[in-house]
Amino acid sequence: MSACAPIRHDRTPRRPRIRRSSGVKNPHHPPPAGGRRPRIAGADVSASITVFLIAVPMSLGLALAVGAPLEAGLVAAAIGGIVAGLFGGTPLQVSGPSAGLTVVTAELIQVYGWRTTCAITVGAGLLQILLGSLRAARNALAVSPAIVHGTLAGIGVAIALAQLHIMLGGSPQSSVVANALALPEQLAGIGPAAPLIGALTITVLLLWPRLPGRAGRTVRRVPAALAAVVVATAVATVAAPGLARVHLPSWRSHALPELPHGPVLALATAVFTVMLVASLESLLAAVAVDKLAADRAGEPTPARAAPSAAVPPRRSDLDRELRGQGAANTLTGLLGGLPVAGGVVRGSANVRAGATGRASTVLHGVWVLLAAGLLVAVFEWIPLAALAALVMAVGVQMVSFAHIRNVHKHREFPVYAATVAGVIGFGALAGVALGVAVAVVVSLHRLGRTKVTVSEQDGCHVVTVHGQLTFLAVPRLTRALGQLPPGVQATVELDGFFMDHAAYEAIQTWHGTQLAQGGRIDFTGRSGSRIAEPAAAAHSCCRPWTPWRNHHCHDRATQPAHPTAIADTPTGILTGAPTDSRSTASPTAGASRKGGGHRLLSGLSSFQRNTAPLVRDELARLASEGQRPSQLFITCADSRLVTSMITSSGPGDLFTVRNVGNLVPPPGTVSAGSGDDSVAAAIEYAVDVLRVESITVCGHSGCGAMQALLKGEPETGPKKPRTPLWRWLRHGLPSLERMASRRHSWARISGRLPADEVEQLCLTNVVQQLEHLRAHEAVARRLAEGTLQLHGMYFHVGEAQAYLLTEGSSSGTGPDEVFDRVGTGELERTAV
Repeated sequence: MSACAPIRHDRTPRRPRIRRSSGVKNPHHPPPAGGRRPRIAGADVSASITVFLIAVPMSLGLALAVGAPLEAGLVAAAIGGIVAGLFGGTPLQVSGPSAGLTVVTAELIQVYGWRTTCAITVGAGLLQILLGSLRAARNALAVSPAIVHGTLAGIGVAIALAQLHIMLGGSPQSSVVANALALPEQLAGIGPAAPLIGALTITVLLLWPRLPGRAGRTVRRVPAALAAVVVATAVATVAAPGLARVHLPSWRSHALPELPHGPVLALATAVFTVMLVASLESLLAAVAVDKLAADRAGEPTPARAAPSAAVPPRRSDLDRELRGQGAANTLTGLLGGLPVAGGVVRGSANVRAGATGRASTVLHGVWVLLAAGLLVAVFEWIPLAALAALVMAVGVQMVSFAHIRNVHKHREFPVYAATVAGVIGFGALAGVALGVAVAVVVSLHRLGRTKVTVSEQDGCHVVTVHGQLTFLAVPRLTRALGQLPPGVQATVELDGFFMDHAAYEAIQTWHGTQLAQGGRIDFTGRSGSRIAEPAAAAHSCCRPWTPWRNHHCHDRATQPAHPTAIADTPTGILTGAPTDSRSTASPTAGASRKGGGHRLLSGLSSFQRNTAPLVRDELARLASEGQRPSQLFITCADSRLVTSMITSSGPGDLFTVRNVGNLVPPPGTVSAGSGDDSVAAAIEYAVDVLRVESITVCGHSGCGAMQALLKGEPETGPKKPRTPLWRWLRHGLPSLERMASRRHSWARISGRLPADEVEQLCLTNVVQQLEHLRAHEAVARRLAEGTLQLHGMYFHVGEAQAYLLTEGSSSGTGPDEVFDRVGTGELERTAV
């Protein structure tokens, strides 16, 4: 399945149904043979020029920073733009010389020389192609963000210190520590010309985007990097003609790679390091460019902007992107260029300049190639101090305080700090390894940080377990349980959501011992709900404290074990006593068990025997007082969606309406005999009679109704009238129109784009049905009074993960259509 997000079919705005023949294709496929070649949009041409003006000084500066021939930066920029642009999986990403690879490349040049470094780049590119072909790109993003951002921050510190020496008129040392130690001596022998030119470059770089007024808006169209280099070059030409400048030797003397010489293990480590850093930076940049493009698509298009600027983005194919980066690195290494990676700076500039496709990336590479052949004399006017200041500013920007705040908020700062220190002190690969080691230690510490307390209340001992029960917590748990006398009456409160086998066996053994000595032990969950332990469930397939198994253990005729019944209760999930296993002895009973009737009878019997005694008092209260639900919950009839389990609710909590596709027919669409009044009646009853406080529309992943809408309605006619299913699904057609429309931003999950067109429509459908809901008179009246709240919800079945629609979209007051992930620690959320 393609990893790309679905395409909006803007060419057919009058037909909301998307048929199979309409051509929902992978956006990265080449055009059909013999078809018309797409024209290059004017926005792509202008965007390519903007990125070109940024890339040229950046490429020269990065080549200077690593100690490579300066023309190697231009080679890498041209090949990165053309090759990665044509074959990569992120159309709007711009590849070229990478700031993240600066430290690694500089070290390789010092150890092996330039020509062997080119050969290492070739090997790294071939390894990237192999990993992309094995579809391993997604796995690369499994690395902790604290490690990735820490690596980039450490590299940024190394870049800034090295370039500071050049900006001061000196030469960088071989390591970050050496650069820091040599800085006082460099400051003591400082000359005035180079530092002033460097300071001027940084000043223009910082102030250029902040120029005020109409004139400022006009000149800001020139990239700040280009403006800074041009101003510094002009001033240096007049005030410091003897300052060191760029020197580009003849292309005839350009160095090409040679067969590497050195220890095989060291060379293999170098190839792996270049591949790792280049791949991580490229894939993270691809995700960032996707997000920027999605945000741009959700913004209102300015009146003067090109119409194509509002075209929705296409999600990156990360495996193809990795293969494209590998092809670019292989070719740049063969032609004597720097290693290539995707960059957020160039990519974000490309998006903000209005690029609509990969044409802007490829054209930028063509402009660099032309400039490398025609503008050599111009480049040689640029002072080295200006390029060093430009690259130093990039290094400083790699230390992002926003990332530091984010990792601190998620309690990952020790991992971040260890990675930064490792990169600065020992290099990129050692820094990543140190960050991974610290991340493992932190994770083990969190798993083992389980608090077990013992107290006594009214003659009953209470053992409270806060945290996850793993083998690391077993000694602490057994010591606490050992404090209780034999044959005691006790309650064990398990305030966690995970228990491994070692902890389970420890509790089971203690429980059995207490029961044998006449004790009585009750187990309760996080909310205080009782968990009834089966008498002989030590090795049954439905153990307590383990995930719900969909009652499949009832169907195992060949294993007459002691399954447990699980039922939704007012406060949570109860695990009941074992069901009667005598029926498993009969072969005929085993055969009849395949039928739904037996499952129903077995489930009812389990309820009456195990669950009914526990909930009878609560149901009796509800029967006498009547129902007073606080929420109306509108969701799909899909059997995988268990509303009480997802919402941890029980009898009397939810007034639930389920139908195919969680659709809400808008007022005025009811036709005679269609049955659509049932949903409207439920809404009116819930809002006006029950006076619910909120209404939730809940969609889910893999919805069959949404898949049917995407396939399109079968052909109908006099002899083949529209079926009841399609008479109902017509209320989902506005969701298709919304997904294809340019007037609405893309519904998406925070942090990523939809996985495929089905998920895109499932998310869009929730937003559209909320609009239908607001059109109902009773709902509109309560919303105007401020006594009713609307929620949009999406449940990913495969991940068992709930997402809530952001406040602006659910209330109908904001442009965003973003679903935020609901975390395990969120006890309450702001009403949306």
